[in-house]
Amino acid sequence: MKKASGDTVKTNAMRQLEVAGISYRTASYEYDESNLSGLHAAEQVGIPAEQVFKTLVTRGDKTGILVFCIPVDMELDLKKAAAVSGNKKLEMTHVKELLGLTGYIRGGCSPIGMKKKYPTFIDETAILFDEIAVSAGMRGEQIILNPEDLIRFVEAKEADVTKEMQD
Repeated sequence: MKKASGDTVKTNAMRQLEVAGISYRTASYEYDESNLSGLHAAEQVGIPAEQVFKTLVTRGDKTGILVFCIPVDMELDLKKAAAVSGNKKLEMTHVKELLGLTGYIRGGCSPIGMKKKYPTFIDETAILFDEIAVSAGMRGEQIILNPEDLIRFVEAKEADVTKEMQD
């Protein structure tokens, strides 16, 4: 297990929220290279899985790169995601492309502060909560904030883009 260092690390995502005057808090957790699942992160920070959102990067056949934030206990429904984003087909980007596209690594990808501004969609369930957690831009660190602040800041569209997780 690795732990985010005890020193409070300021990630690019945190700096951007501060500059924008958006209040947030953070939660650190131990992560395991062999288990980078969002469910593990939710369990470690003690927040219900439906309030912890993972950031997924996809490629649409018409629009190119798109970002989706969905609860860690759900799966991205590629058909629904393609439809809401104006694509016929959508596929997950390869993990090797993630750093180059976003500036983030797998298990530490935040919708805040990517290298480029990509069209972003957040699962419509986010607004059911007073606060949700997203990656702070590094493994072992979550940003907890109001979902409406996040939606406004990253200019996300709310949409139904999930399905139940398959075993």
